[in-house]
This record gives sequence, structure tokens and C-alpha cells, in this order.
Amino acid sequence: MSFNDQPALTGKTLTLRGLTAVDFEGLAKAASDPVTWAGHPATERYKPEVFRPYFDFLLEAGGTLLILDRKTGEAIGCSRYYTGPDAPEDIGIGFTFLSNTYWGGGTNFELKTLMLGHAFEHFERVWFHIAPTNIRSQKATAKLGAVFVDNAELELAGIPAPWTRFRLDREVWRDKLAARQAG
Repeated sequence: MSFNDQPALTGKTLTLRGLTAVDFEGLAKAASDPVTWAGHPATERYKPEVFRPYFDFLLEAGGTLLILDRKTGEAIGCSRYYTGPDAPEDIGIGFTFLSNTYWGGGTNFELKTLMLGHAFEHFERVWFHIAPTNIRSQKATAKLGAVFVDNAELELAGIPAPWTRFRLDREVWRDKLAARQAG
């Protein structure tokens, strides 16, 4: 099975495409508000000197999608497909951030709908690994229908770290989308 981990995906308000080296300035601008990182373990990632190593990691690791606002064409965040060591037969979605100006609306749901739609063409399950202290992301992931599995120490970004693991199965996602469209 061949999975394109950097597809071009287009939604109602978002366009997703593979991250490239020339995207640093736009993505750093999207990441530059301290509020964006307030609930995240890397609270100082809004600083260019802290954001740069994160950007370089995402670029080198691959599978990272730049999130663009279709109306303005500006970068507003990114997310990534990856294979976790705990479920090598499945796919993970994570390393996601959205500029805080896009919180509280439908942006995260649209983003994940695009990414999940693509992932579920190839996989039965999608995993989300979230820092235990990142409650905002845990709640957003649960809203998608993902279920808490457990806490585990995993090496996802070069060093072992604690992660809260959520799983979303294809059928659960289909039911969630159907209920949302009906309601």
C-alpha cells in the first residue's frame, strides 16, 4: 500500500499541502503569538529561536502539511502524518498547531476531516499522541470521536517522552461524520 503523507487537500476554508523549507517565515509568523503555545509543553515556541528547531524537525521528519487559510493564502499552522512505534501498522496524526486566532470555530474539525478522510482511505485506525498536560488538544481529539487508550512513554520526536494515546477507528469516524451531517 502506498500512502502519500503530504497530499494536497482542499476544504471549504483550508488548503493543506506539503511543508517546504521556504515556508519557515510564514509558519513562524503563525506561531508567533505566546497564547498559541500557552497550554502546550513548549510554551516558548512562539520565539523564532525556539520555533526554528521545531520547524527543522518537521521538515526533516516528513509527512508535515502546511495549513493555509484559503481566503488569505496565509499559513495558519501545520499538522503531520507519522507512524508511531506503538502502532506501526497504523498512522498517526499530530504535531499539530493552529494560530490561536483560529481556535473556537470549525477550523480544527475541518483540518482533521481532511486529514482523516485521506488517512482512512488507507488505514483502519488513526492514533493521536498528545502531551499529558495539553488538555486543550485532548478535548479537541475526543470531540472527533477518538477514545483514550492509555499513557505511554514513546520516542516520537527524537527523545522518549510521556504521551497520552487516543485511537480513532474508521467506523467510529464515519458514524461521527454522519451524525454531524444529520444534526
